[in-house]
Amino acid sequence: MNKPQLESLNHSSGASFLVNNFVLEKFTVPYHFHPEFELTLIIAGKGKRYVGKNMQDFGPGDLVLLGADLPHCWKSEGEEEPDAHAESIVVQFEKDFLGRAFFDKPELTQVNNLLKTSSCGICFQKNTADTAAEKMAQLAREEGAFRKMMLLLDILDFLARSDEYVLLDHSETVARQLSSDKERINKAMGYIVENFRSNIVLKEVAAVVSMSPNAFCRYFKKASGKTFFETVIDYRINFAVQQLLSTEKAVSDIALESGFNDVSHFYKLFRKRMKVSPLSYRKNFHRGL
Repeated sequence: MNKPQLESLNHSSGASFLVNNFVLEKFTVPYHFHPEFELTLIIAGKGKRYVGKNMQDFGPGDLVLLGADLPHCWKSEGEEEPDAHAESIVVQFEKDFLGRAFFDKPELTQVNNLLKTSSCGICFQKNTADTAAEKMAQLAREEGAFRKMMLLLDILDFLARSDEYVLLDHSETVARQLSSDKERINKAMGYIVENFRSNIVLKEVAAVVSMSPNAFCRYFKKASGKTFFETVIDYRINFAVQQLLSTEKAVSDIALESGFNDVSHFYKLFRKRMKVSPLSYRKNFHRGL
């Protein structure tokens, strides 16, 4: 059974923040969270990015700033070329890594606002993402500790001044939780991320958060604003939409791959949520290209 992991970051290097350049066969890190902020640049690889309750495709150039305790993961999907790999630059830092109230200074108001907004997850786009990617590469190469710190501050200041971004998890499900509840809702969301394409068992997810099924259902609805199974269906429909637009697979195959065991039930739910049938949705999209 998969569930999100509370990641403990290793500061044994003596640095006040971490910069890592990961080169992997695939992105396979499970849905996880940590109290540090995280800025991630994807250099190579593609698949699905999960941030809070948001799911989107990602590819090279994907640049995302994540707030503290916001659960996330990048997962490689599909068949890769024989020589393909996954590569990223990841920066992780605590809010007070330069001292308590450092970002509360008047000169850093915009950066402070950026960090507050990151509770939703921020995906930077267009010229901002391209320029920031160059700065991130420079940061990853830099060996001098002081220069590395200045480069990070420069990147944060640059991102704080940009309006080329989208927010990923508008619901801020995690951000609105009390500290004592964040791990519980993260575990529940992690169960969905790791299992929505398979058979979902209510008893299993309730056990993950050490609650009875009835108590868990009441808790989840209060914490997220939707029932547990409504949220599962959201993920399945979202995944199906992406498959409809990016592949030529048969609708019946997409329904099964998205976690629906009954194709006719998938058609019914899809039409209810998207106001058109799956085939019409695909045709309308391609007609507009």
